[in-house]
Amino acid sequence: MRSDQRLADLAALCGVFPEFTDLSGDICATNPETQRALIKANGLEADTDRAIADTLALLRAEAVERLLPQDVVVTCEQRARVPCACPTQWQVVLEGSQTIGAEGKSEGDIELPGLPAGVHELIVQHANTRQSVTLIAAPERAPSLQDIAGTDRIWGVVTTLYGIRSDKSRGLGSFDDLARLGEVLGAQGAGFIGINPVHAFGWGDGATISPYSPTHRGFLNINHICMDEIPQVPVPARSQAGDQELIDYRGFGQQHRAALRAGYAAFQSTASPDHRADLQGFTQAGGCALADFALFETLSETHGPEWREWPDALRQPNSAYLAVPDLDVTFHIWLQWLAARQLAAAQQRSQDSGMALGLYLDLAVGARLDGAEAWAGAQTLARGVSLGAPPDHLSPAGQNWQLAAYAPRLLRAHKYAPFRQVLWQVMQHCGVLRIDHALGLNRSYWIPDNGAPGGYIRQPFQSLMAIIAIEAQRAGTVIIGEDLGLVPDGFRETMMAKGLYSYTVVQYEKTENDAFRKARDLRPQSLACFGTHDTPTVKGFWDADDIAWWHRLGWINQGEKTAAQKRRAREKAALMGGPQKALPGLDACDLADRVHGDLAMGPTALVAVQLDDVIGVRDAQNLPGTIDEHPNWRRKLPLSIAELAQHTGLRDTATVMAQAGRSTRDRKPRKEQP
Repeated sequence: MRSDQRLADLAALCGVFPEFTDLSGDICATNPETQRALIKANGLEADTDRAIADTLALLRAEAVERLLPQDVVVTCEQRARVPCACPTQWQVVLEGSQTIGAEGKSEGDIELPGLPAGVHELIVQHANTRQSVTLIAAPERAPSLQDIAGTDRIWGVVTTLYGIRSDKSRGLGSFDDLARLGEVLGAQGAGFIGINPVHAFGWGDGATISPYSPTHRGFLNINHICMDEIPQVPVPARSQAGDQELIDYRGFGQQHRAALRAGYAAFQSTASPDHRADLQGFTQAGGCALADFALFETLSETHGPEWREWPDALRQPNSAYLAVPDLDVTFHIWLQWLAARQLAAAQQRSQDSGMALGLYLDLAVGARLDGAEAWAGAQTLARGVSLGAPPDHLSPAGQNWQLAAYAPRLLRAHKYAPFRQVLWQVMQHCGVLRIDHALGLNRSYWIPDNGAPGGYIRQPFQSLMAIIAIEAQRAGTVIIGEDLGLVPDGFRETMMAKGLYSYTVVQYEKTENDAFRKARDLRPQSLACFGTHDTPTVKGFWDADDIAWWHRLGWINQGEKTAAQKRRAREKAALMGGPQKALPGLDACDLADRVHGDLAMGPTALVAVQLDDVIGVRDAQNLPGTIDEHPNWRRKLPLSIAELAQHTGLRDTATVMAQAGRSTRDRKPRKEQP
């Protein structure tokens, strides 16, 4: 067999796509250099022809020897049949224990009784062969909006936590600000308040500002801790930084960290017995994951935020514990305790105000390659690659996010534990969770570090969807899968069959004739919105501000700019439902009213309104493909919480939503807080 054929066969066994279709409809073949890089990233050898032949033989032998697939997904609480071609003795060990949930003998297919939801172990034995199978017993569907909120029509407001202003602001929005804004919106009948990810940035990192580039997705950003709410701690003075238009992350971080240090010192000497007991319980519940994170944060104070530059003994948790056995990590555990208490309070206060769902949180697609999540879970991560996306309508140049990716072979070998931990942590404090780039649950686009082109690798889609359903049911959380970009055939149908809601953005909803879909034709099982943090606001769209930015940055020439502006005029007229000649008599407020009104009356289960659009903000929060050229992730809201509470645009929007039957002010949430 020729070596290139062996490489292609090995790549296929590892789930590497031989090709994909790009935004223009062209077929992009995955070249041999990319195939080798993606195979190696999945924990296998492919450097030489001999290594390729040996690895191929190993995987084929594994496939022949297996009695059952490595993963089996069944519906919980229902009898199930697992296909098997030979007689076996078998037993099911239930998750988190050594309890035998079921056992028996079979001459062929294994008949399982109904099992509780969880990731169990199915042990099978045939002759002298004994094998372990990951048995995922999951609900048929994740919880629906009706299950959690008691309604099938709802609306909410999305905004940025970092940008909220209040009389307590010291440069960055806090969890207390979030609670107060949630109360304002709940009083207007909104069913949820959506924000950017609140994952941890990392104590030692002073450069990261994108909420989508965290150090760890399972822990919280301590920048949002409200100093006023720390028990027995003096409140620091408020500076003028709270009134600036753009956020000074570095200046804020220095002041905030100093205040947190002082707060911890005060807590140690003045904390009440109840607070100490609560902290101890939080520490025990957090287990090894919390301890590892706190160790990473403590080490980063001395060695910097990038663990790949640390001494060898510190580059993985097990050896780090041996190298620094007496290191005190309680300060960083205390910080996470504070953040978790305050975020939980924000959820409770939002729901108490009348919100049926409360917080709508966002799960980033991955964590930084040099961060705490990659350090703690390195045994399950792809090596020598980063997550990204090929050119699409979000970013015509493609994107390299410099984020760590789960290697499907390695993640499966660890029974998906890191992924489950992150889901559990994030779902604790929200009624809705949006999974960013949910397409990555089906296939991930990996970009090799060696400069080879990127390529797709298949993920264990059914297993990951089953695990999401398990965790969502346990937490009582509605799940939205962000399905923008190059969507594989059948992806949305599979996702929604599992109970997840699609993500419908009006600016991208076009027919084959390049016309906008009518609101009445949008997917009912979805959250609909006009735009996102990556798209122009309503005002920016009306004024073609995004087109001006693309021209200013040299991404399009003058001719392309003119053509784009003419296309935008047609788009505005289409959205307004009238001729282009009527546009001079209209403005962005008219477009906002029209779009929000259409969405309110449409069939989609959830409607999200950007707070920026309610109050007429021009600039987008982020311009994909830029770092310093555009003020990404730095812009504050122009109005304070008190001013928003009196804003006529908010009241008018709430009235439109209420008239469409979407208000939840008088409904009681069904989700019980953990």
